[in-house]
Amino acid sequence: MTGTGQVGDMVGRSLRRMLSGSADGPPPWVRELSEPGDAGLHGPGSAAWAVHGSLATLVGGVRALLLQAAHPLALAGVLQHSNYRADPLGRLQRTNLFLTVTTYGSTEQTARAIDRVLAAHRSVVGTAPDGRPYSAADPQLLTWVHAALVDSMLRATQEYGPREVDPDAYVAGAAPVARLLGIPDPPTTQAGLALTIEAYLPQLGADASTREAVRFLMAPPLPIAAQPAYQVLARAAVDLLPQWALELLGLPDRPGFVRAGDRAVCAALLGSLRRLLGSGSPGELAARNRLGLVD
Repeated sequence: MTGTGQVGDMVGRSLRRMLSGSADGPPPWVRELSEPGDAGLHGPGSAAWAVHGSLATLVGGVRALLLQAAHPLALAGVLQHSNYRADPLGRLQRTNLFLTVTTYGSTEQTARAIDRVLAAHRSVVGTAPDGRPYSAADPQLLTWVHAALVDSMLRATQEYGPREVDPDAYVAGAAPVARLLGIPDPPTTQAGLALTIEAYLPQLGADASTREAVRFLMAPPLPIAAQPAYQVLARAAVDLLPQWALELLGLPDRPGFVRAGDRAVCAALLGSLRRLLGSGSPGELAARNRLGLVD
């Protein structure tokens, strides 16, 4: 193997480990998606398949974590009930697992994934530093986390995704999973999503804990081989944040020419990763095999 090939293999292995915990191919929970079953909540040709099968979700995932940190109660739940410092990739891997299974899994597999999340939420209760109680099962808090994630995945795909996606179809497609998680009235259109986020602005805030979380998200202790790529993704994620979020989170509003350079570098990185990892997400390939759609 050439030096370039060795570097590419190291980056590929680090990326796979970062996303799924498995450096050598799909982990068991991805392979299980090929087991007999129906099409689940989505299916081939759906907006969810198009968005979640794109490496643009790497940018969207970082953006979502930054936005979610802007809600003091959501952040308190993470800080008080996770070992994110000891396991900086754990939350990212769990989010990837949940998105992959609920996107590409059968109805039964999706139900099991949702049950696991609901069970985990029951123990995430406490009191934020400002004295307010919180619960991860609170529909209001769940709605913010959902809206931040959907908006981030959509915006990242619009900027970096290789396939065009109908924004309203994607937002509507995310609503059934939201309802199963306990969100009674999730947004179903891009305009509705924007209104949902706007309604939460008075509830958002930042303190020393927020700034510490943001610093961690911008420079987590990742494997050395993954650090340069992560920095590109993190800068791209910041550039996709709205102005109010940049100001609230204390992140730089870089000049337009700098953002343009960031976009170009990120697009080149994602293109290289697509060539390195091959076409099609492992989850989508497993689902196509389950549905008898393998070429």
